[in-house]
Formats: sequence, C-alpha cells, structure tokens
Amino acid sequence: MTAAMQLKPVVVTRAEESDGPLCTELKSLGLPVLVWAAVRVMPADTAQLDEALGRIDTFEWIVFTSRHGVAAVTARLPAPPKGLRVAAVGRATASVLKQHGWPVDRVPGEPSAAGLVAAFAASGTARGARVLYPASSRALPTLAAGLTQLGAEVTMVEAYRTVSGSTLDVENCRGWIARQGVGAVTFASPSAVAELESALGSEDFARLLGGAPAVAIGPTTARALSDRGYSPTLAESATLRGLARTSLHAVHSGPSSRKRRASRT
Repeated sequence: MTAAMQLKPVVVTRAEESDGPLCTELKSLGLPVLVWAAVRVMPADTAQLDEALGRIDTFEWIVFTSRHGVAAVTARLPAPPKGLRVAAVGRATASVLKQHGWPVDRVPGEPSAAGLVAAFAASGTARGARVLYPASSRALPTLAAGLTQLGAEVTMVEAYRTVSGSTLDVENCRGWIARQGVGAVTFASPSAVAELESALGSEDFARLLGGAPAVAIGPTTARALSDRGYSPTLAESATLRGLARTSLHAVHSGPSSRKRRASRT
C-alpha cells in the first residue's frame, strides 16, 4: 500500500454530496473523504427577499456572507443594477459572485462578519447607507448589528434556511470515532459545529476531536470550536481549496490539543 492509501479520511461536515466542491478538492490532494453532512441548506420563504429585490434600486450596498446567499439572489437578479455596490465576506464568496458576473467592490482582509464591519468602518462609507443583507436563517447578528452601529440602514432578509443534516448516520460516525479512524474534521460554518456536536453528543464529539484535528475555514467558525474548548487550525485561506490544503497538513500532523488558541498553519 502507498502512503497516500494509508491516510485516514477527512470528514466533510458542510452541506454537500461526495462529489461536492470540498470533497473534490480533498480528493485531488489524494485524501479519502467521509461525508458527515451535519447541516442542510433549504429554500426559505422568499417573500421578504423578493420584496427587497423588487426595490433593489433603493439600496446603495448589498452584502453577502455565503455562496447560498449569492445563489438565492442571482437566481432572481442575474445582474446587479447600475450603481449598486457589492461586498463579500471573503474571497470564496467573492469568487462565486464573480462567476455569476457580479463585480465585487469590497472584501475584507479578515474573512468574517467582524472583518467586513471593520472594512466598512475604515472606509467611512456605512453612515447613511442603505444596505441589503440576504442572510441565512441562522445568521449571527454581528454583521447587521455592526453596520447599524456604524450608521447604516440595514435590511436583513432570510434568503435560505440552514437546518440539521437529517441523513447523517450517527451510528456509523460513532464507529469511525471508536476505532480512531478519522484523519481530520473540516468545519465551514458555526452551524456545522453546533449540529455535529448535537448529533453525536458532547462525549463522542470530544472523542472525535481528541483524536483528529479540527480545521476551520475562518475565524467565526474557529470561534465556535474554541468556545467549546477545542483548538482548531485555521485554513490557510478562507476558501475550500485552503480548507483542503490545511486538512492535508493536519492529517500528517495528527490531532491538536484542547484549551489552546486557534492556530494557522
């Protein structure tokens, strides 16, 4: 057997199938994959989104924090109206926008809601601005509250729903944990952290991350882990490719310890 064949699999907790984008990135690096989709993305009641997009020309900015928000908006509005400025929480979301032909005016240096608020604060463009924020049903208040504190008028509408992954085979997951068969666990959202812990139970979740390093796509997701006492590794960049590349390093490095500050490889 080659060294690559002996590598333990990397767990994907985001909402995707075995041929999804993160799985594909991991497999391209020679890593086996386990799909433990702890969350699912579902359509929302889009009445508020439709109403907001119907008056899109009244907004100066639209802000996106995920590819799912981009998908919900671009399905209804193939191109942004002239004069609308676009902000993305990070490079991954900005890349999806550009794939849809949407120009991106603002991407923060730190890929997080707090980083985006800081970018608006530094530019001085938030005060008096009307901002549309198509968000997840579980969106944290950081972005909307932060922009509001800067003087913006924020309209936050539900663009999609994030729910627990009902197809997760918990007993199969526990079998992998019991035999310490997992090489690393990837997390692309705080919701995935919360839902996997809820599905497995806190004891098995602790056993999982005691035997395999947790890799977080960005600071907000890392905080969800560190708040629970774990020491995640931050992806080298807040993209799926960065998450995959850091997972490769993590598999070779072994499990991280608990009660330590998140580190970036």
